[in-house]
Amino acid sequence: MILIKLGGSIITNKEKPLSPRMVTITRIASQLRRIKEPFVIVHGGGSFGHYWSVKYDMHTKPAKYNMHGVSVVKNSMVELNKIILDILEKNNLNPYCLPPTDFMSGNKPIPVKIKEIGKIASSGLVPVTFGDALWYGNKKSYILSGDKIMSILAKFLRPRLSIFVLNVDGLYSDLKSQKLIRQMNGEAFSAKDVSMDVTGGMSRKVEEATAISKIGLKVFFVNGNHPERIVKAVQRSKFEGTLFGGR
Repeated sequence: MILIKLGGSIITNKEKPLSPRMVTITRIASQLRRIKEPFVIVHGGGSFGHYWSVKYDMHTKPAKYNMHGVSVVKNSMVELNKIILDILEKNNLNPYCLPPTDFMSGNKPIPVKIKEIGKIASSGLVPVTFGDALWYGNKKSYILSGDKIMSILAKFLRPRLSIFVLNVDGLYSDLKSQKLIRQMNGEAFSAKDVSMDVTGGMSRKVEEATAISKIGLKVFFVNGNHPERIVKAVQRSKFEGTLFGGR
């Protein structure tokens, strides 16, 4: 099984609120059709959920956020999810929408429901879930990032590999020269040189990818502007990006 995270920066234009990158999503979907084993898709919020979460000052820590803001963030993610589902369906990928409320209770995963996701993927459907604004209890809510969902699913589903699809080639050791780190093996990483957003930006991706790799699973960072690289990673052919080493 494969876990694939479509980052908000690749599926939307983060510089323009509520702007999906339709052509890019379609190109990615056409490549995903070439994958011949079960896979699960997680997607981020980009200029939809992220835009509104910043506007309403919502974060990943449970707190008493503005309830109207919670509603707006959630509705925007449903809107983006529908766009992605429609494109996947047009590409005959049989998407099956799974909001995180289907497998989360507050901020705790529901193991039995997560394990069902693997069965759904093996049936010929493609489970699709996404980062979201979730109810926590006691009038509290929080943002569950798509990156965090990746490590939650990896823990229970034990995928053959996890792929984070980005708007860049991978993880850079230096942004100015764009020197690409080909492999990470638990090295220390500083977030000071990367852009940050409400759900953690590149720092959060590295954190969750490292967590996945530490349980013995491989993680790849690839550039979604070259969607054929996703398939190459799955097929274990020439890989272009950053690898977080697993055993």
